[in-house]
Amino acid sequence: MKTNYILAISGNDIYSGGGLYADLATYTANGLHGFVAVTCLTAMTENGFDVFGTDPTVFGHQLTSLKDVPFSGIKLGLLPNVEIAEQALEFVKAHTDIPVVLDPVLVCKESHDVAVSVLRDELIKFFPYVTIITPNLVEAEILSGQTIKTLEDMKKVAQVLHGLGAQHIVIKGGNRFSQEKAIDVYYDGKEFTILEQPLLTTNNVGAGCTFASSIASQLVLKKSVSDAVAISKDFVYQAIRHSDQYGVKQHYAQD
Repeated sequence: MKTNYILAISGNDIYSGGGLYADLATYTANGLHGFVAVTCLTAMTENGFDVFGTDPTVFGHQLTSLKDVPFSGIKLGLLPNVEIAEQALEFVKAHTDIPVVLDPVLVCKESHDVAVSVLRDELIKFFPYVTIITPNLVEAEILSGQTIKTLEDMKKVAQVLHGLGAQHIVIKGGNRFSQEKAIDVYYDGKEFTILEQPLLTTNNVGAGCTFASSIASQLVLKKSVSDAVAISKDFVYQAIRHSDQYGVKQHYAQD
């Protein structure tokens, strides 16, 4: 039986709830062989949760080491700075024949300072080369430059992101519009699909990473984009149901 190799270009989570740990756990749950190119390390310091970008030279060596692996898919997570993002983009451009999922992590940079603006512009450069992007509400607002207050706003922002080059978009709405349901909007450039699950109050650390890596896994398994998104919504719901204090637990996701 053919082995499907899938790459995560993502950072570590010192508590192992999200980041590359969630990616690899999700790949394994889907029967795939996962690889990782590490973009950053994290730690709790006196300043709170800190992100330490991988040295660009070291990151470049990681990508060079993987250039001959016959990947069937790629998921991109936290890209901590422009240097790392530029190298990741060149790698993606060399793999346009396989599905690529971009989780445009900007939430830890919500101060809207110059660094966020520059990284936003860099992430938009990925849009034409990836299969789908999976921003949460804050990230969608930063990327589009628009405010989201309603479900209709989510749809309008999805159209803006499509206009910026994104082929498929799913905006993760969480519980902003309902205290009973977690609502996401998927847009394929033509039609909208509203995805809902009952709202869970258990720990959801790593849910966004798991969602994106699950979509990537399903695309590798030859599901359509719309089916991959729907399957992954259910997958994450079950993972959150079985979460512990450090994050979602993907190995229970298909109970």
